[in-house]
Amino acid sequence: MLTLRKSSERGYADHGWLKSHHSFSFGSYHDERHMRFGALRVINEDRVAPGAGFATHGHRDMEIISYVIEGRLAHRDSMGNGSEIVAGAVQRISAGRGIYHSEYNASEEEPVHFLQIWLEPDRQGLAPSYQEGRLGEGRNQLLLLAAPEGGAVSVHQDVRLYFGRFDQGRGQTLTLARGRRAYVHLVQGELSVNGERLSAGDAVLLLDEERVVLEAGKPAVVLVFDLA
Repeated sequence: MLTLRKSSERGYADHGWLKSHHSFSFGSYHDERHMRFGALRVINEDRVAPGAGFATHGHRDMEIISYVIEGRLAHRDSMGNGSEIVAGAVQRISAGRGIYHSEYNASEEEPVHFLQIWLEPDRQGLAPSYQEGRLGEGRNQLLLLAAPEGGAVSVHQDVRLYFGRFDQGRGQTLTLARGRRAYVHLVQGELSVNGERLSAGDAVLLLDEERVVLEAGKPAVVLVFDLA
């Protein structure tokens, strides 16, 4: 079974300095039909104005992945980490027993555009940890971004998150093991998923499917979640 979720159906918040689209219920956006998908709890597409950002705040018992699409994201946390995550880079925070962090646009001139993804961990009370990684340079293939056994970063959950850049007319097929589900989020471009056409910001939820067939109608950037 395949379900299309259009970009325009997502929740949206405009705080002036922050413009955010929510694929799942978050903040003031609440929709009982879109609370989570397996362990996938949040995909927020955020655009933060120059010099603005999220002041120090807390998290616990969540795997948080930030993928910067454009710009630079400055990060500071209670574990002593401080860095700038640039376009093409990915960051993973295991909040575990609890962390505090801040996130700011590192530029005073250009906005930063990034995705923040939350995965529920496979157990609570983990020791907090932090990791950064780079997306692979390969094109026209799915690259492992996050998984328990590692990718660009590792996560504490039975999830495999793939990243792909596809040229027009190119694609790939991902075979799903029995009992797995998939969530496809199109970051940029145009793409078909098992024949369903997507534009930037659209997503497809797949249940009881044997494979995920991707083909780019225009150059595309995509995330594919293989979930228990």
